[in-house]
Amino acid sequence: MQHEQEFLDLLYARLAELRARAEESVREALGRDGHTFQARLERDVAVAEQSGLLAAFDSGEHGLCFGRLEFRDGRDHHIGRIGIRRDDAERTPLVVDWRAEVARPFYLATGHTPMGLRRRRHITTERRRVTALHDEILDLTDPERTGHEGADADAVLLAALDSARTGRMHDIVQTIQAEQDRIIRAPHHGVLVVEGGPGTGKTVVALHRAAFLLYAHREQLARRAVLIVGPNPAFLGYIGEVLPSLGETGVLLATPGELFPGVTATGTDTPRAAEVKGGAAMAEALARYIRDRQTLPDPEIVIDHEDGELRLDAEIAEAARSRARGTGLPHNLARPYFAFAVIDALTAQLADRLGADPYGGPNLLGPDDIAQLGKAIAASTEVHAAVDELWPALTPEQLVADFLEEPVHLPEADAAAIRRAGGAWTPADVPLLDEAAELLGEDDSAARAAAEAARQERISYAQGVLDLSYGSRTQEFEDRDDEESEVLAAHDLVDAERLAERHEEADHRSAAERAAADRTWAFGHIIVDEAQELSAMAWRLLMRRCPTRSMTLVGDPAQAAEPGGCGAWENILPPHVGDRWEHVRLGVNYRTPAEIMEVAADVVRSADPSFVPPRSVRSTGVRPWALRSGDLPGAVSEAVAREARTEGRLAVIAPRDLLPALAAALPDASSGAVPDLTRPVVLLDPRQAKGLEFDTVIVVEPAEFGASDLYVALTRATQRLGVVHAGALPAGLEGLEGWE
Repeated sequence: MQHEQEFLDLLYARLAELRARAEESVREALGRDGHTFQARLERDVAVAEQSGLLAAFDSGEHGLCFGRLEFRDGRDHHIGRIGIRRDDAERTPLVVDWRAEVARPFYLATGHTPMGLRRRRHITTERRRVTALHDEILDLTDPERTGHEGADADAVLLAALDSARTGRMHDIVQTIQAEQDRIIRAPHHGVLVVEGGPGTGKTVVALHRAAFLLYAHREQLARRAVLIVGPNPAFLGYIGEVLPSLGETGVLLATPGELFPGVTATGTDTPRAAEVKGGAAMAEALARYIRDRQTLPDPEIVIDHEDGELRLDAEIAEAARSRARGTGLPHNLARPYFAFAVIDALTAQLADRLGADPYGGPNLLGPDDIAQLGKAIAASTEVHAAVDELWPALTPEQLVADFLEEPVHLPEADAAAIRRAGGAWTPADVPLLDEAAELLGEDDSAARAAAEAARQERISYAQGVLDLSYGSRTQEFEDRDDEESEVLAAHDLVDAERLAERHEEADHRSAAERAAADRTWAFGHIIVDEAQELSAMAWRLLMRRCPTRSMTLVGDPAQAAEPGGCGAWENILPPHVGDRWEHVRLGVNYRTPAEIMEVAADVVRSADPSFVPPRSVRSTGVRPWALRSGDLPGAVSEAVAREARTEGRLAVIAPRDLLPALAAALPDASSGAVPDLTRPVVLLDPRQAKGLEFDTVIVVEPAEFGASDLYVALTRATQRLGVVHAGALPAGLEGLEGWE
């Protein structure tokens, strides 16, 4: 214990040195002269690099070192959250990053396969003090014993599982199990599906996988960023501290409703509306609706012109439309082709009229005359108005709002379910907006032309600077011999274009920040939690965000509850990747005690006798209880008061329509769209509870839950489970004991 404490003191002293050095580097960089572009660039890069180091050092403050590996060949490594080296010529490692290959035996070695280890030590710390050691001797021929060996190799894991929740998910770097380690370190190419029942750790494994991939493929993924998609804002708040605690901040966390820049989805759909909007048929309906907006005149549009009327009839418009559609470009990008075809046809019409030879000869107008007519027609506001009428420039928001106001190309029952005029965007609208954006495209030719004009202006200015530099050489230099005149000036080192580039403002936002603002951003890797809940349209959006199809999908089809969700992996993946995906399953339940898991499994087996739940690794000896009362708010308040005497966090999970009455009875509970999960008591509906865990859970009126929602609610507890009900209990819960 003393030896490990001395080492930990040395480690924190070294961390303090590195932090102080990084802070000084930041101060020095901020104090530099930033009057030139080059100086500002160097300053910003230095600040970003050193600030990233400071974030990593701060993340390692808690639980800096948690393990030690002693190999039979004499090697000895301490394992920690981040890698730290000594300040010597060899840069000797003081502590090895848990993601390094040399640290793998800490998670995988067994007595049967020791991987060269003699001893594996788990080091438990509190703040900066060593509080416990747990040794495992893997070389059975080694006679040396320390007295810290434990008969139960899972003692550290079980201690972590029994600890009280805090309302925030913690990392598991100290207790990663072998099956989890293999998933965390799996190659990042292709689609990896991680399936597991409640409490199997699939979410935290996915987050550690993100940390590992950012460590192993730093250059690639730091540039492209990693996207983590969670089911709701409460869940993202719950997991939000895991990656920063591992020293990783280069990720974007978002719900499906936050993946269209500029749109905040605050509205709510009915279950039926969400199901219709999420169906794959919506993609075809939107595509056909856009074609409907590419119209023909009935019978013609008459355009006033100084040389007589021009007639834009259906024949001209149909030819122009065929030409534009033939390009295969999205609607807005094909629009200029339609406009040019219309202008060409009207120019020919006017040229035929003005240049007709009364004796039947060739047109009297020359090419230059016809070109001038075309320019005049192209500048006509009435021609522009006619083009806008027949082939309008559209925005995704405008298109989807118009479509929802009067849905077409859908069965009438589906159209009635989603029909609405105005209102806030809903999460199910976001994939429709993204689909519309893809079908419409963005005609940025005007913006690109303006940017190029500005660039040419900068180049012209830079060339003037270089010309002045060249002309200002003194006659003294001109008169020197060749050897003496080899003096480099600005015009010798850089041309005008390169000099102009130095004055362009660089974008110093992180990759994650830039990705959040760019709908077309291609992420290096995407992790999706509760993946079974996403609709077919949401999957189309995500696949566009990751053209390489490098994804980790986490979920459990048995917990599928969203009406538009795809559910089974066989429904989600073949349309996008065929059979090119790998499926792994986590079968050990680390969260839910055996007593609670048995009750939850009975509920599922009442409908599916073949159901096999994940195996719980621990038992608490505390049986779930039930309380029946005609006064639900009063009974829940009484139950909360009793259960709140125990350590940890408590969640009341109830049907949504009961939440207002329960919130009034529980004034100290946190509730709402984004509840504060760190509060002692939280009030949630079953969808909000997905992916979360609490020490104690009270489920209210379970007969009103859907089957999958009830399964989710029953499996959120790590210690105690209670049920409060007024009506009859659903199948599988009838045998619960009364409240003692």
